[in-house]
Order: sequence, then structure tokens, then C-alpha cells
Amino acid sequence: MSHSQNRRTGPLSSSTAGAPGYIWALVGGLALIELVLTAADAGWLGDPRWRTMALLLGAFWPPLLAPGAGELYPLQREAMFLTHAFLHANFLHMVMNGVILLSLGKVIGEKVGALRTFLLFGVSAIAGGAAFGLISMSSGPMIGASGAAFGFLGIWNAWDFQRRKVLGLPLRPILNMVLGLALANLALFVFLQGGLAWEAHLGGYLMGWVAAFTFARLR
Repeated sequence: MSHSQNRRTGPLSSSTAGAPGYIWALVGGLALIELVLTAADAGWLGDPRWRTMALLLGAFWPPLLAPGAGELYPLQREAMFLTHAFLHANFLHMVMNGVILLSLGKVIGEKVGALRTFLLFGVSAIAGGAAFGLISMSSGPMIGASGAAFGFLGIWNAWDFQRRKVLGLPLRPILNMVLGLALANLALFVFLQGGLAWEAHLGGYLMGWVAAFTFARLR
């Protein structure tokens, strides 16, 4: 789930236990960042201002896209397209994205290997930021790895679409999945009172489909 501070989400059924070590390392890194910030919030570690500082430096800030907007450090405007994916609103937010990444990362890693799995994570996060910047009217920060998580969902659906086309199977389950994801995003958007960055989900999901027909195409 993407949080637009303002938030990010996704369903999943496959086990995370067999996910390869590099996916566990990726999700472990996300968890470590959130644990440190949560501990700082509680006054157990460092400074309670750490989360605010992390948001200022790493969140996706739409106002930075405006010509002449001031950056806090060189290339912040470019870096935020990726760095936002490593920050979350709270530990539950991180866990929701982590479960999707672990569950589908197992399948994706088996099919295309570590390098292309990491590439999918990165380009899906970037696409999520780009879609948020293009579509959202919000001026607040957007954080969360759900653009990447929805990229994993997108490639999973695209591969199933390709398989069904080759085998002559009905495509209705794919359409049902897309509709289900759209309705889930709508429901969460309403429940969270507009605090869901559905634009980032859309961008990541579409990038997953692009990946399935380009650098992560299956034979």
C-alpha cells in the first residue's frame, strides 16, 4: 500500500517461506528502516525527529517537480522517484507491502532471477512516483513500496495473460483480477479518506505489464 501523507496495498495467497534470500534481504532492509524510525518515534533510539527528517529527504514531494523548486540536496528531485519506496507510514504499512514482495518475489525470482527482479522493483517504484506526480493533485509527501509491490502484481497478471493466450484459455480471470484490484483501491481510498496513493499503484502495476513484454518476458 502507498501512503500519501497521504498511503499503499494488495492481496496475496502464496507462501513467503520459500522466497529467495535476496528478496528477504530487500524486505529486511525496508523493515530495518521502519523499525529504526518507529523506535525513534517512541523515544527508544536516536531523535524523535528522525521520521520527519526522513520524509523531508526521501519522500516523493510533488512540489519539487515545479520549475525552480528548491531542493534540500543535489538531485533530490530525481532521487525521490526511488527513495520514497524505502519509507513507510508505520510498521503495518511496511508489512502489507513486504508480504506482497515476499510472496510474489518467490515466483518472479524463480522465473527471471535476482537482477531482473531487483530491476522490476526499481522501475516499478519509479513508475509509481511518476504516475503520482502526473496525476495526483496532492502537494503532500508520498511514501511506500507499493508501487513496486503493484509492479510485482502486474507482471504476475501479465504472465498469466500470456499463458492463457498461448493455451487458448479464458481471459476472464485476468479481467476479474484487474477489476478486483481497482475496487480494492477504491474502497481503501474511501476508507482512508483520500490517504491512499492509488496513482502510484497504477503506475507500478502498468510497469509490471511492460516488464512482462520487455526485459522480463518469459519464453
